[in-house]
Amino acid sequence: MNSSTNIDWIDKSLYPFESHYLQLPNGKMHYIDEGKGDVLLFIHGTPTWSFLYRDYINAFSKNYRCIAIDHLGFGLSEKPENAAATPQWHAQNLVDFIKQLDLNNSTLIVHDFGGPIGLASGIELADRIKQVVVFNTWLWKTKTDEAALKVDKILNGVVGKFLYLCLNFSPRVLLKKGFADKKKLTKRIHQHYLKPFPNKKSRQFLLKLGQALVGSSDWYQEQFEQLDRLEKKPFLFLWGTKDEFITPTYLQRWKERLPKAEVHTFDCGHYVQEEASVATIKAIQSFLS
Repeated sequence: MNSSTNIDWIDKSLYPFESHYLQLPNGKMHYIDEGKGDVLLFIHGTPTWSFLYRDYINAFSKNYRCIAIDHLGFGLSEKPENAAATPQWHAQNLVDFIKQLDLNNSTLIVHDFGGPIGLASGIELADRIKQVVVFNTWLWKTKTDEAALKVDKILNGVVGKFLYLCLNFSPRVLLKKGFADKKKLTKRIHQHYLKPFPNKKSRQFLLKLGQALVGSSDWYQEQFEQLDRLEKKPFLFLWGTKDEFITPTYLQRWKERLPKAEVHTFDCGHYVQEEASVATIKAIQSFLS
């Protein structure tokens, strides 16, 4: 199902794409589908959506079929009530999406919570995945990580719930904290991350995914132990070294697990796609060719 993206807060000069919607068992998913050729499948984390990959879609849709989803509860996708909204729930939605569109020979591109979500789907559908591009993310247990445990304690307490649900804390404050160069997050761009979450009900998805940072720890580890299903495929890591959330120690862990992967580091924060799009687009172009 197609429709023009006609939402008053979307700046069409930044996000000029036609909207598509796919009915999944858990809700209606919004996605962008631009260009023809081998599939590049873009998977975002929190509190972002397909808008994060706008420069990549513009650059690559000339030669590739660029598909960028909005997880249910994010961006322009439906926000179904009482959804589990855990990473494993999102991963199942992505598996359903890939099967319904019958995507094959795809390059999986993941970031943040989109890492465990996308990689879990890739592990399940390994025969449909050609190669993998990874921005700052993880795929192993978090319940022994002190920083993650601190976040978990806040998000499961009264204060964390208030900040997330009443003050839209994730896109308003944490997103900004994720930028090393704050000037890159202009007011115009920031609006596109704030507007998908206008009220408490819509922000449940941010809270639930945040609570899953440690809540889904065992599930991440299960995926990590099945990574051999993907490890023979080419991997490219594009890492922001000034990320205060997912630090270079995470990259070290990846290098130990996937020693043959190609790795590029960038002097930027967590949202590499916003701070280093030109350089990372070049790195992906070279990797794809």
